Amino acid sequence: MTERSYPEYIEILEHNLPLVRAAIERAASGRKVTLLAATKTVPVEVINYAIDNMGLTCIGENRVQELLSKYDALHKEGVEIHFIGRLQTNKVKYVIDKVSLIHSVDSERLAREIDRQAQKHGKIMDVLVEVNVGEEASKGGVLPAELPDFLAALSCFSHIRVRGLMAIPPQNATKEENLNYFTQTYQFFVDFFEKKVHNNIDTYILSMGMSDSYEDAVRSGSTLVRVGSAIFGKRFYPEALPTESEG
Repeated sequence: MTERSYPEYIEILEHNLPLVRAAIERAASGRKVTLLAATKTVPVEVINYAIDNMGLTCIGENRVQELLSKYDALHKEGVEIHFIGRLQTNKVKYVIDKVSLIHSVDSERLAREIDRQAQKHGKIMDVLVEVNVGEEASKGGVLPAELPDFLAALSCFSHIRVRGLMAIPPQNATKEENLNYFTQTYQFFVDFFEKKVHNNIDTYILSMGMSDSYEDAVRSGSTLVRVGSAIFGKRFYPEALPTESEG
């Protein structure tokens, strides 16, 4: 199968994006929920079309190399760029000045490097802590039992600001299992951040839900969903790429 043409991308985008937005609005029941378009493998001209013509204001990349290859050509004014994939410590320096939020902090070693690079750039880096809600040995993220201590440890870094939590349920989870994982993660979110901001969690972020689960995630309390293929259509992979965190 060959990659689709630009006109084909635009046709899919113009059909799908309004449907996704409407589904989020229904599920949110009046709450504000951010739609992040997960743009892995999506050509930069298609992303720019969505920004310029369809009001897209938040995008996320999950590979450093791909983010760098698109960055200069992106229409960035008024647009938030997030890093949503696993981030190696030796690549923090490449994204620290290009993104407004890192979704996947799961170790003190990574946090320390983000803090160090942010200090070099004179900025406070907003991050989310990734929770391994399914307690999968093969997946990154902080185990739920370790979350309070980890969040306390991050408070010692002066150039990191923890904005909330991110979670990805196990890949083959059923709809019922997903709902259970979303509910658990929302409870972690409320238990910690409600205390931090005196019963007002509106300024904090709970990033959970992707193309196959974003409506259930929103109903469960998510404030940000990462949606890729439900907006842009099935991905075309030029090489073997990881699939987690892609939406």
